Amino acid sequence: MSAVAPHEIAAHAGRDVSALAALMRVLREQRVLSALDVQLARGLCSLAAEGDERVGLAIALLSRHIAAGHVCLPLPELARPEQLLGAEALQLTEAWPELAPWLAAVRASPLCDPRDPASPLVLDRGERLYLRRHYACERTLAEMLRARASRVVLTQEARVSARLQELFGSSDPSDLQRSAAELATRRALSVISGGPGTGKTSTVVKILAAVVEEALASGAAAPRIALTAPTGKAAVRLQSAVLNAKQSLPCTPEVRAAIPETASTIHRLLAQTMLRDRSEVSIQPELLPVDLLLVDEASMVNLELMAQLFAALPEHARVIMLGDRDQLASVEAGAVLGDICAVAEHDASGKSDLARCIVQLRHSYRYGAESGIGQLARAVQAGDAERALETLEDPRYPDVSLREDDGRKPLDATAALAGEVLAGYRPYLDALTKDPAGALRAFDGYRVLCAHRQGERGVVGLNREIARLLGRERLIDLTVGHFIGRPIMITENDYRTQLWNGDIGVVAREAGERYAYFLGADGALRRLGLGRLPPHESAFALSVHKSQGSEVDVVSLVLPSEPSRILSRELVYTALTRAKKRVVIHGSRDVLRSAIMQAVSRNTGLQDLLR
Repeated sequence: MSAVAPHEIAAHAGRDVSALAALMRVLREQRVLSALDVQLARGLCSLAAEGDERVGLAIALLSRHIAAGHVCLPLPELARPEQLLGAEALQLTEAWPELAPWLAAVRASPLCDPRDPASPLVLDRGERLYLRRHYACERTLAEMLRARASRVVLTQEARVSARLQELFGSSDPSDLQRSAAELATRRALSVISGGPGTGKTSTVVKILAAVVEEALASGAAAPRIALTAPTGKAAVRLQSAVLNAKQSLPCTPEVRAAIPETASTIHRLLAQTMLRDRSEVSIQPELLPVDLLLVDEASMVNLELMAQLFAALPEHARVIMLGDRDQLASVEAGAVLGDICAVAEHDASGKSDLARCIVQLRHSYRYGAESGIGQLARAVQAGDAERALETLEDPRYPDVSLREDDGRKPLDATAALAGEVLAGYRPYLDALTKDPAGALRAFDGYRVLCAHRQGERGVVGLNREIARLLGRERLIDLTVGHFIGRPIMITENDYRTQLWNGDIGVVAREAGERYAYFLGADGALRRLGLGRLPPHESAFALSVHKSQGSEVDVVSLVLPSEPSRILSRELVYTALTRAKKRVVIHGSRDVLRSAIMQAVSRNTGLQDLLR
């Protein structure tokens, strides 16, 4: 994207158009600002009769920030447009306003009047500009988190501690899984963060058993437990993991029965709290009927959804949050899990209530010391690009490698990637005619992951090229749309068919008819007519975002030809840790180095509020 120069602004500015209005137009034309950004600015300024175009530009930039996952726009950043928007998008120009009078204009605007609780914008003491709903969400969530973090719930500490020793087989204080369990049985809020293979799910199932046993031993009823996750696919994975883990628990059938075998999305869980009053149009909220709530994949939960979830809980309910703080954050605004964990990092003494509620599991039982994936993931986590590149070249770690290319060749000209695709997808295609369930399991042996959606090396381009490659090899027949062997990913939750955003299925033939087949959380095969499918797309290649929470044997990570704002340390780490056995990265050293050195930092005020 080319830089915006003063003469370009002048070219857009006529007699009746100011330089700022022309700047907004150029930014829109260059897609730095979206149509929504510009329309929101114009609409709010019109609503309040705000005539200062500097305020409109600030609103448009705030909207752009929110679309990128930020909660607020720190106005002091406006002094550095090359950092705010990227040096390739905008350089300092004669049209860019001076910071001090710009801040004064925003402060004076009726759109962020501190005396008017209905004003749509808020400028806080840290000179962060918010939409009011995000400002209110942050403060409400911070209050609820602090309140739960301060509450101790355990009564019979010795009895519970003895039972945890039995469940974990250890009383070693350095055992972080045991420490996490001790924490979760004592406090109304516990946050357990850890990477893949650190035992988060097995730990939490033992916690649930200990909590149920303590309630029954005290003469109370078993607690009402709810399992939830931000997406349908994540909920199904949680349900399956808990179901498998509880079968081996050394406990009574009564305790095992109290641990739920179903999980729901957060949205579906919250739908239970909205009861329509038939005598009025309004909708009255009701608290969730739960005593303990387990939230999995908490890193994917955005600010507003997390605030709604905590607001729907009864005061006595415990909350256990599971997640990996180093993974990609939520697609929408906020980085709640990361902000919570950062509080513990800044409180080295662990004196605050919230810091006492957080445990970081560090030992991966999946990736041992000899694992290249583990070594590479740790280097990426640390932002050490040179160590990561050395690991990829080290013959001691054959499970990770870098296939260098300039990022511009099509798939059929990239022999290494084409070979991996054929080797990775042939097993599921071979199994398809005999056993759709076996084919679906075989499909989880390999996946192509991309950073971007668009472009030749994005999801859309690679899905097209992989299909062509398999067609040329006569492994699939592309003469029909829903060809036999087509892997499909559901893109919207559908309660009618019980298919969820992120579910993977495959098209196969039975008795001469084509159907889509899916595996349920219990491992049972489901068959669905093609006409009943919810919105979906091909799934030979997935975005790293869509792969979160999944596990496959081998991953081919395809990097774009140039660095981008999307390509970050967190994205690379998330992609690497989807693989259990092998990772191959396709791209240039420079692009990979740039990605590892670029950490995602979201602008929020939650950390300050939690401290």
